[in-house]
Amino acid sequence: MTLTVVAVIFGVFAIGLIVLLIYKSTLTMHRDDQLFLDDASSHMHDEQTELLAKLNRLTIPVRVFSIGSGVFLLVLVAMWLYQKLNAVQ
Repeated sequence: MTLTVVAVIFGVFAIGLIVLLIYKSTLTMHRDDQLFLDDASSHMHDEQTELLAKLNRLTIPVRVFSIGSGVFLLVLVAMWLYQKLNAVQ
């Protein structure tokens, strides 16, 4: 029973991480590495600044979901191995 709960929690973290990484990759597709702007194109500068702010806000959630999914994966594997080793005895 507890193995199922840990597997569900791991699944939630893994799916959340996948969704965040897909969202981050769609944001970076619109990012330009170098812009040559004049005063008439200042709206493009504002768009890039807003895009970079969104990417910076995603850093902490991506780390949390990465660490969470890694920890729950390790716990899941450890619990599974523990159950299998106890079943052998």
